[in-house]
Amino acid sequence: MKQNKYDEPEFFAEYSRMARSIHGLAAAMEWTTFRALLPDLRDKRVLDLGCGFGWHCRYAHEHGAAEVVGIDLSEKMLARARATTDAPGIKYLRSAIEDIDFPANEFDIVMSSLALHYVESFNRVCCKIHHCLTPKGLFLFSVEHPIFTTLPAQNWYYSATGERLHWPIDNYQREGCRQTNWLTENVIKYHRTMATYVNTLIQAGFLIKSLEEPKPDRDITDTDVQDQFRRPPFLVIAVLKDSPSAPAPNCENRPSN
Repeated sequence: MKQNKYDEPEFFAEYSRMARSIHGLAAAMEWTTFRALLPDLRDKRVLDLGCGFGWHCRYAHEHGAAEVVGIDLSEKMLARARATTDAPGIKYLRSAIEDIDFPANEFDIVMSSLALHYVESFNRVCCKIHHCLTPKGLFLFSVEHPIFTTLPAQNWYYSATGERLHWPIDNYQREGCRQTNWLTENVIKYHRTMATYVNTLIQAGFLIKSLEEPKPDRDITDTDVQDQFRRPPFLVIAVLKDSPSAPAPNCENRPSN
Protein backbone atom coordinates (compact mmCIF):
# COMPACT_ATOMS: atom_id res chain seq x y z
CA MET A 1 0.00 0.00 0.00
CA LYS A 2 1.52 3.33 -1.10
CA GLN A 3 -0.29 6.03 0.78
CA ASN A 4 0.43 9.62 -0.23
CA LYS A 5 -0.71 11.77 2.71
CA TYR A 6 1.76 14.52 1.89
CA ASP A 7 -0.25 15.56 -1.18
CA GLU A 8 -3.41 15.99 0.88
CA PRO A 9 -3.86 19.74 1.50
CA GLU A 10 -4.61 19.49 5.23
CA PHE A 11 -1.71 17.15 5.94
CA PHE A 12 0.72 19.16 3.84
CA ALA A 13 -0.29 22.37 5.59
CA GLU A 14 0.25 20.79 9.01
CA TYR A 15 3.60 19.34 7.99
CA SER A 16 4.72 22.68 6.58
CA ARG A 17 4.19 24.29 9.99
CA MET A 18 6.57 21.88 11.77
CA ALA A 19 9.86 23.32 13.01
CA ARG A 20 11.93 20.99 10.82
CA SER A 21 9.91 22.08 7.78
CA ILE A 22 10.62 25.75 8.50
CA HIS A 23 14.16 25.65 9.89
CA GLY A 24 15.47 22.56 8.15
CA LEU A 25 18.10 20.18 9.43
CA ALA A 26 19.02 22.36 12.40
CA ALA A 27 15.55 21.69 13.86
CA ALA A 28 15.75 17.91 13.39
CA MET A 29 16.73 16.21 16.65
CA GLU A 30 18.30 13.24 14.87
CA TRP A 31 20.36 15.34 12.44
CA THR A 32 23.51 15.61 14.59
CA THR A 33 23.67 11.81 14.82
CA PHE A 34 22.82 11.34 11.14
CA ARG A 35 25.42 13.88 9.97
CA ALA A 36 28.17 12.29 12.07
CA LEU A 37 27.70 9.00 10.18
CA LEU A 38 28.08 10.58 6.73
CA PRO A 39 31.48 10.23 5.06
CA ASP A 40 33.26 12.92 3.05
CA LEU A 41 30.70 13.75 0.36
CA ARG A 42 33.11 15.25 -2.15
CA ASP A 43 32.68 13.76 -5.63
CA LYS A 44 30.16 11.20 -4.34
CA ARG A 45 26.98 10.16 -6.14
CA VAL A 46 24.13 10.39 -3.63
CA LEU A 47 20.54 9.08 -3.63
CA ASP A 48 18.02 10.44 -1.10
CA LEU A 49 14.89 8.29 -0.65
CA GLY A 50 11.88 10.23 0.59
CA CYS A 51 13.68 13.53 0.03
CA GLY A 52 10.76 15.73 1.08
CA PHE A 53 11.67 19.42 0.87
CA GLY A 54 15.20 18.53 -0.27
CA TRP A 55 17.15 19.51 2.85
CA HIS A 56 19.46 16.48 2.73
CA CYS A 57 19.93 16.80 -1.02
CA ARG A 58 21.05 20.39 -0.70
CA TYR A 59 23.36 19.50 2.19
CA ALA A 60 25.02 16.82 0.05
CA HIS A 61 25.43 19.23 -2.87
CA GLU A 62 26.82 21.98 -0.64
CA HIS A 63 29.41 19.53 0.70
CA GLY A 64 30.75 18.58 -2.70
CA ALA A 65 28.63 15.69 -3.96
CA ALA A 66 29.10 15.23 -7.70
CA GLU A 67 25.51 14.12 -8.31
CA VAL A 68 22.43 14.08 -6.08
CA VAL A 69 19.10 12.42 -6.85
CA GLY A 70 16.09 12.98 -4.60
CA ILE A 71 13.09 10.62 -4.75
CA ASP A 72 9.66 11.33 -3.31
CA LEU A 73 6.09 10.22 -3.98
CA SER A 74 4.56 13.60 -3.15
CA GLU A 75 4.21 16.20 -5.91
CA LYS A 76 3.76 18.92 -3.27
CA MET A 77 6.98 17.99 -1.50
CA LEU A 78 8.90 17.87 -4.77
CA ALA A 79 7.49 21.22 -5.88
CA ARG A 80 8.74 22.83 -2.66
CA ALA A 81 12.11 21.09 -3.05
CA ARG A 82 12.54 22.38 -6.59
CA ALA A 83 11.42 25.89 -5.63
CA THR A 84 14.03 26.10 -2.87
CA THR A 85 16.89 24.47 -4.79
CA ASP A 86 19.26 26.37 -7.06
CA ALA A 87 21.75 23.66 -7.92
CA PRO A 88 22.07 21.96 -11.32
CA GLY A 89 23.71 18.97 -9.64
CA ILE A 90 20.47 17.98 -7.90
CA LYS A 91 17.73 16.05 -9.70
CA TYR A 92 14.31 15.43 -8.13
CA LEU A 93 12.21 12.49 -9.36
CA ARG A 94 8.70 11.39 -8.43
CA SER A 95 8.53 7.75 -7.40
CA ALA A 96 7.49 5.52 -4.55
CA ILE A 97 10.55 4.30 -2.67
CA GLU A 98 9.59 0.67 -3.37
CA ASP A 99 9.58 1.36 -7.13
CA ILE A 100 13.12 2.66 -7.58
CA ASP A 101 14.97 0.96 -10.42
CA PHE A 102 18.53 2.17 -10.83
CA PRO A 103 21.44 0.38 -12.52
CA ALA A 104 24.00 -1.56 -10.50
CA ASN A 105 26.72 0.51 -8.81
CA GLU A 106 24.94 3.80 -9.60
CA PHE A 107 25.46 5.49 -6.21
CA ASP A 108 28.16 5.74 -3.57
CA ILE A 109 25.72 6.74 -0.83
CA VAL A 110 22.01 6.09 -0.33
CA MET A 111 20.32 7.93 2.52
CA SER A 112 16.77 8.21 3.80
CA SER A 113 15.36 10.37 6.57
CA LEU A 114 12.20 9.28 8.42
CA ALA A 115 10.61 7.72 5.34
CA LEU A 116 11.08 3.95 5.49
CA HIS A 117 8.48 3.41 8.23
CA TYR A 118 5.93 4.33 5.53
CA VAL A 119 7.17 1.46 3.32
CA GLU A 120 5.48 -1.93 3.56
CA SER A 121 8.33 -4.10 2.26
CA PHE A 122 11.62 -3.11 3.89
CA ASN A 123 13.23 -6.22 2.41
CA ARG A 124 12.34 -5.17 -1.14
CA VAL A 125 13.83 -1.73 -0.63
CA CYS A 126 17.01 -3.08 0.96
CA CYS A 127 17.60 -5.40 -2.00
CA LYS A 128 17.15 -2.57 -4.49
CA ILE A 129 19.49 -0.31 -2.54
CA HIS A 130 22.12 -3.07 -2.35
CA HIS A 131 21.87 -3.43 -6.13
CA CYS A 132 22.38 0.27 -6.94
CA LEU A 133 25.18 0.90 -4.40
CA THR A 134 28.85 0.62 -5.29
CA PRO A 135 30.91 -1.98 -3.38
CA LYS A 136 31.54 -0.66 0.14
CA GLY A 137 28.88 1.98 -0.51
CA LEU A 138 26.99 3.44 2.44
CA PHE A 139 23.28 3.10 3.21
CA LEU A 140 22.32 5.49 6.01
CA PHE A 141 18.75 5.94 7.22
CA SER A 142 16.57 7.08 10.09
CA VAL A 143 13.12 5.76 11.01
CA GLU A 144 10.72 6.12 13.89
CA HIS A 145 11.99 3.86 16.65
CA PRO A 146 10.19 0.49 17.06
CA ILE A 147 9.29 1.53 20.60
CA PHE A 148 7.58 4.53 19.06
CA THR A 149 5.70 2.62 16.34
CA THR A 150 4.49 -0.39 18.30
CA LEU A 151 1.09 1.15 19.18
CA PRO A 152 -1.04 3.11 16.68
CA ALA A 153 -1.73 5.89 19.21
CA GLN A 154 1.96 6.91 19.33
CA ASN A 155 1.31 8.94 22.46
CA TRP A 156 2.10 9.08 26.16
CA TYR A 157 -0.06 7.58 28.89
CA TYR A 158 -1.39 10.53 30.89
CA SER A 159 -2.61 10.94 34.46
CA ALA A 160 -6.01 12.47 35.25
CA THR A 161 -4.27 15.82 35.63
CA GLY A 162 -2.46 15.62 32.29
CA GLU A 163 0.95 14.49 33.53
CA ARG A 164 2.94 12.23 31.20
CA LEU A 165 3.30 9.03 33.18
CA HIS A 166 4.96 6.68 30.72
CA TRP A 167 5.19 5.64 27.08
CA PRO A 168 3.04 2.53 26.56
CA ILE A 169 4.40 -0.47 24.65
CA ASP A 170 2.26 -3.38 23.57
CA ASN A 171 2.08 -5.85 20.67
CA TYR A 172 5.76 -5.20 19.98
CA GLN A 173 6.27 -8.54 18.23
CA ARG A 174 3.17 -8.11 16.04
CA GLU A 175 4.74 -6.40 13.06
CA GLY A 176 2.89 -4.74 10.25
CA CYS A 177 0.52 -1.92 9.45
CA ARG A 178 -0.41 0.71 12.02
CA GLN A 179 -3.14 3.26 11.28
CA THR A 180 -2.01 6.29 13.25
CA ASN A 181 -3.14 9.84 13.87
CA TRP A 182 -0.14 12.07 13.17
CA LEU A 183 -0.87 15.63 12.00
CA THR A 184 -4.13 14.29 10.57
CA GLU A 185 -6.11 11.05 10.84
CA ASN A 186 -5.48 7.71 9.15
CA VAL A 187 -1.74 7.89 8.51
CA ILE A 188 -0.40 4.44 7.56
CA LYS A 189 2.94 3.41 9.06
CA TYR A 190 4.63 0.02 9.39
CA HIS A 191 5.97 -1.32 12.66
CA ARG A 192 9.06 -3.55 12.66
CA THR A 193 11.12 -4.84 15.55
CA MET A 194 14.74 -3.85 16.01
CA ALA A 195 15.71 -7.42 15.11
CA THR A 196 13.83 -7.22 11.82
CA TYR A 197 15.56 -4.01 10.79
CA VAL A 198 19.00 -5.43 11.55
CA ASN A 199 18.49 -8.95 10.21
CA THR A 200 16.85 -7.76 6.99
CA LEU A 201 19.87 -5.56 6.30
CA ILE A 202 22.27 -8.44 6.97
CA GLN A 203 20.28 -10.83 4.77
CA ALA A 204 20.30 -8.28 1.94
CA GLY A 205 24.11 -8.26 1.97
CA PHE A 206 24.98 -5.33 4.24
CA LEU A 207 27.49 -5.03 7.04
CA ILE A 208 26.31 -3.12 10.09
CA LYS A 209 28.49 -0.05 10.73
CA SER A 210 26.51 1.76 13.41
CA LEU A 211 23.16 1.68 15.18
CA GLU A 212 22.17 4.83 17.09
CA GLU A 213 19.24 6.07 19.16
CA PRO A 214 19.57 9.88 19.04
CA LYS A 215 19.08 11.92 22.20
CA PRO A 216 18.21 15.62 22.53
CA ASP A 217 20.62 18.24 23.78
CA ARG A 218 20.50 18.31 27.59
CA ASP A 219 20.96 22.07 27.55
CA ILE A 220 17.51 22.55 26.01
CA THR A 221 15.05 23.10 28.86
CA ASP A 222 11.85 22.61 26.87
CA THR A 223 9.81 19.85 28.54
CA ASP A 224 8.74 18.27 25.26
CA VAL A 225 12.37 18.01 24.19
CA GLN A 226 13.60 16.64 27.51
CA ASP A 227 10.86 14.01 27.55
CA GLN A 228 12.61 12.43 24.55
CA PHE A 229 15.11 11.03 27.09
CA ARG A 230 12.32 8.88 28.48
CA ARG A 231 12.01 6.85 25.28
CA PRO A 232 13.86 6.95 21.94
CA PRO A 233 11.78 8.52 19.17
CA PHE A 234 14.22 7.67 16.36
CA LEU A 235 16.50 4.92 15.16
CA VAL A 236 19.49 5.65 12.90
CA ILE A 237 21.35 2.84 11.15
CA ALA A 238 24.42 2.96 8.91
CA VAL A 239 25.42 -0.10 6.86
CA LEU A 240 27.99 -0.85 4.16
CA LYS A 241 27.51 -2.95 1.05
CA ASP A 242 29.54 -6.12 1.46
CA SER A 243 32.77 -6.72 -0.45
CA PRO A 244 32.70 -7.19 -4.23
CA SER A 245 33.75 -10.84 -3.80
CA ALA A 246 30.68 -11.67 -1.73
CA PRO A 247 27.89 -13.51 -3.58
CA ALA A 248 24.93 -11.37 -4.58
CA PRO A 249 22.12 -11.69 -2.05
CA ASN A 250 19.11 -13.70 -3.14
CA CYS A 251 16.20 -11.34 -2.69
CA GLU A 252 13.67 -13.38 -4.63
CA ASN A 253 10.84 -15.10 -2.76
CA ARG A 254 11.92 -13.74 0.58
CA PRO A 255 9.06 -12.74 2.91
CA SER A 256 8.23 -9.04 2.95
CA ASN A 257 8.85 -7.13 6.18
